[in-house]
Amino acid sequence: MAAPHEETDGRGGLPGHPPDDTLPLRMPARHAPASPRTAPTSEPEPKGGTARLAKSSALMAAGTIVSRITGFLRTLVMAAAIGVGTLNDSYQVANTLPTMIYTLVGGGALNAVFVPQLVRAVKNDKDGGEAYANRLLTLVVVVLAGATTLCVLAAPLLVRMMSPDIAADPQRMALTVAFARYCLPTMFFMGIHVVLGQILNARDRFGAMMWTPVLNNVVTIAGFGAFIWAFGGFTDSGVGPATITPEGVRLIGLGTLLGLAVQALAMLPYLREAGVRLRPRFDFRGHGLGKAVGLAKWTLLFVLANQVGLTVVTQLATKAGATAERAGHTGAGITAYNFAYQIWQMPQAIITVSVMTAVLPRISRAAHAGDATAVRDDISYGLRTSAVAIVPCAFAFLALGTPMATLLYASSGTEGAQGIGHALMAFGLGLIPYSAQYVVLRGFYAYEDTRTPFYNTLVVALVNAAASALCFALLPARWAVTGMAASYGLAFAVGIAVAWRRLRKRLGGDLDGARILRTYTRLCVAAAPAALAAGAASTALLHAVGTTALGSLTALLAGTVVLLGLFLALARLLKLPELNALFTMVRSRLGR
Repeated sequence: MAAPHEETDGRGGLPGHPPDDTLPLRMPARHAPASPRTAPTSEPEPKGGTARLAKSSALMAAGTIVSRITGFLRTLVMAAAIGVGTLNDSYQVANTLPTMIYTLVGGGALNAVFVPQLVRAVKNDKDGGEAYANRLLTLVVVVLAGATTLCVLAAPLLVRMMSPDIAADPQRMALTVAFARYCLPTMFFMGIHVVLGQILNARDRFGAMMWTPVLNNVVTIAGFGAFIWAFGGFTDSGVGPATITPEGVRLIGLGTLLGLAVQALAMLPYLREAGVRLRPRFDFRGHGLGKAVGLAKWTLLFVLANQVGLTVVTQLATKAGATAERAGHTGAGITAYNFAYQIWQMPQAIITVSVMTAVLPRISRAAHAGDATAVRDDISYGLRTSAVAIVPCAFAFLALGTPMATLLYASSGTEGAQGIGHALMAFGLGLIPYSAQYVVLRGFYAYEDTRTPFYNTLVVALVNAAASALCFALLPARWAVTGMAASYGLAFAVGIAVAWRRLRKRLGGDLDGARILRTYTRLCVAAAPAALAAGAASTALLHAVGTTALGSLTALLAGTVVLLGLFLALARLLKLPELNALFTMVRSRLGR
């Protein structure tokens, strides 16, 4: 099960949205035909087409960073407005539904199958793929309009499916259904945004899809800010499921819906600038859409397995949160899980995705040319390059999760913030297999293999659901979500083992395993003692000065300095070539 996140709807990576780890990477247009080349080591590919890819990757990374930051600010304002207890759990369940349904209806297939077909149409069709793009947009509009209408009508049934615990409480059920009827129409605008963005991406215009989600986050922040202005912050008003007014629900709901609408409509000026003329086209037959639908069947099963796992975790987490709150403990439900997840996956979304954005066209060309050695080398490059940042970030979350959360979510109360911090620590080391699987799955997508990722996701979903159920059964309610966060990383550790074996078989030989293992081992050897020292320093400071905002800031800064300083010193001693390449790149950017 992948946590819901991500990037196609631009909600700043909030769980409930398409995850970076499961959905295929957005494919930039292929620039140059396949050509012989040497394997990449720790340096980028030689100059040429890669310079343009690097520029595009930098633009996408910058947009992703701003989107993630504003998405993160959105959760801070959200916590200040409605806390991190059962009220926010109801909103999280309602806000998860549209992305789940959008992804099931066609979001996964759109990214995995229709986008590569769109790229080919732009390259090969006489009209630059405009007719194909219009047919695809028309199909998405028709399908999502119908699905959205049905889902809004079926909102009570969907909420009951997502959380039987909420359904058992008439007051919370009515509240969650009210939220859902505002949130569900966002799935229509998600699809429009993705299609329009991919049309631009296929024409080498990557910025709009990365930057328009910022508008969504700004509008939603304004909605929650207006709620605080009108009704007071959570710590002042203590608003809950029984006390929130219909006007308050309407303000939050409309802000959420308007955010996605603005994000989608903001794509139109970019399309006009690119010379794309949008018009409905219903002549679907005989133009390649049938082949794409055939390929999409495995992606649909892939997404279904992912969403079934998500449903299980959502049901367990909402029940655990409600039980803990009745016992007087907050920050132990799906909101704590989602907020911790959003912080945790940011390094993957910014670093790994950016690295693979530049590498994926090379992998696709190599796969098309039957050059398995080049595919292997690029997978190795992606794993080793991203690991330089991912591994220390994973250990940082393990060591400093509590001061991070108590600083950032102080407005939701100390206990609620600590609950988020404990979940963040539990997620911690799972970032390593989570990021690695994302890279490895690109190898299958390069061969347009959507069946193997389905099997792999099924394994991850089953392991995560089973381990989460075990945590729910064995742990006290206030710690169940922490256990579920750890289960997520465990599931991806099993998943990467399965994916690695399958890809090695697919490529007919070794995947540069010894070199990759050596890089990860050295990074862990450098990061583990650094994290231990940082955790000890921050914990001592928290005990000395308390978990106030100032105390948390002091502990976090001290821990970060200790962790970075010791990690860099040990990494330099271990002579990691990937780290040296990173330093060289940074110095060149600074003109040194």
